[in-house]
Amino acid sequence: MCARLGLFVILLAAYAATLGLHATPGQRYTSAEGHRLLSTASIVDDRDLNLRNQYTARAWRAWDGQPLTPTARVTAGRLVEAQGIGYPLLMAPAYAIGGATAVELQNAVLLALAFTLAVALARRLVPEPWATRGTLAVGLSPPALVASTTVAPVAAGALVLTGAALLALDLRAHPRVRGALACGTLLATTAWLDVHLALPGAVIGLAVWRWLRRRHQALAAFVALEAVLTSAVLYLTINERLYGGLTPATPRLAGGPPAGAQDVGDQLGRLLRLPGALLDQDAGALRWAPVLALAAVTLWSLTRSRRERLSAAITDQGDGEIGAATLTAIVAAAVISAAFARPSLSTGTLVPADLAAVLPLLAALVAFALRRSPRAAGLLVAVTLTGSVWLMAGARLDAGAGVAPPRGPLPWGGVERVLPGPD
Repeated sequence: MCARLGLFVILLAAYAATLGLHATPGQRYTSAEGHRLLSTASIVDDRDLNLRNQYTARAWRAWDGQPLTPTARVTAGRLVEAQGIGYPLLMAPAYAIGGATAVELQNAVLLALAFTLAVALARRLVPEPWATRGTLAVGLSPPALVASTTVAPVAAGALVLTGAALLALDLRAHPRVRGALACGTLLATTAWLDVHLALPGAVIGLAVWRWLRRRHQALAAFVALEAVLTSAVLYLTINERLYGGLTPATPRLAGGPPAGAQDVGDQLGRLLRLPGALLDQDAGALRWAPVLALAAVTLWSLTRSRRERLSAAITDQGDGEIGAATLTAIVAAAVISAAFARPSLSTGTLVPADLAAVLPLLAALVAFALRRSPRAAGLLVAVTLTGSVWLMAGARLDAGAGVAPPRGPLPWGGVERVLPGPD
C-alpha cells in the first residue's frame, strides 16, 4: 500500500509541474481544449450544454483563452458541440471550484491513478521490481507528462480502460458477479467520455464475455453485458434528442462524414498515417518516448512463445502471456480507432488521445519486456527520461515555447533525424 501511495505521489508531483505550461507558443490551451472548457463552463453556469450564452459573453476570457467560434449549427434552438456530455460533466465540479487550472489538476490526479493501477496490472505479467520500473518509465515519459494536464478525456479514459482491464484479468481467475458488474460499469462510460474509446473498451468486453462463458458464469456475463447495453441505449437516446443524431458530431458545421473519409479507399489510405504518428520527427510517439518500443519486443516474445509452445510448459509464463496478449489487443484497438475514426492525427498533443489513453496499458507491456532485455531497455528508459527533463526545462525557461509538440533543439544530438520529417 505504501509503495502504491509513493508511486502515486511521485507521478502526481511530476504532472503538477506541468500546470500552466503553454500548449502552443503564446497559448495556454489549444482550440480543442478551449471548446471543452466552454462546455464545462456552460454546465457550471447555466446547468446545460447550450453554448449560445458562452459565446455571447466570450466565456474564454475567464481562462485567458484565444477567441473561439462555433463548430456546430444550432439544433432545436440549442448550440451544442461535439465535446459530448461525459467529459464536461466530469470536469464541472473542478471547474466550479478553481476554473481551468483545477480541471488540469483533476486530469493529473486521474492519470496518476491510472498509472498506479497499471502497476497492479503489470504485476500480473512480471514480478517486482520490473512492474514498477516499467510503469514509472512510461508514466514519466514526455507523452504522459503532456497528456496529464491536457484538457481532454485522455486521463479519465486511461483510468477507465486500465481499471476495466485489471478487473477483466481478475474475472478470468476469479469470476464473480460483483466484479463483472464493476467491469461492465466502467466499460459503459467509455463512449460517454469519448466515442473513440468505445473500440478498445469493446475488446475488454469481448474478453470478459469469453472468459466468463468458458467458466460457465452466465449470470456474471449477463450482468456485465446488461450494464454496457443499458448505457449504450441511453447514450444513443440522449444524443438523438440533444444533437439530432447518434453521436455528438452530428450537428457539426464541417461537411462530409464525421470521420472525414469519403469511401473505403480513403479509409485504407489512413493506414499510412500510423508510421507518422509513431516516427515523425516532431510529434512521433517513439521519437518522444523510445521506451514504448519495448511493447514491440513484448509482441515479438509472445509470437515466438506461441511458435515454440512455451506457455504450455510454464504455467506462470502462460498466465503472463495471456494478460500481455489481452493488453496488446486493447492497444491495437486504440491504434485502429486513431487511424480510421479520427479526421486527423494532428491534435495539438504529442500523442493522439486514443493512444495516450492506453499509455498505462503500454506501461505493463513495457514492464514485460524490461525483464527480458534489461540492458537495452535501460538505455531506452534513460533516453526517454532525458527527453522528459528537456521538455520540462525548455517549457519553463522559454515563455514562448509550447509542449504540443515542443520545438527547438533536441536533447539527443540529432539522432532523431533518421526519422521521417513531417512532410
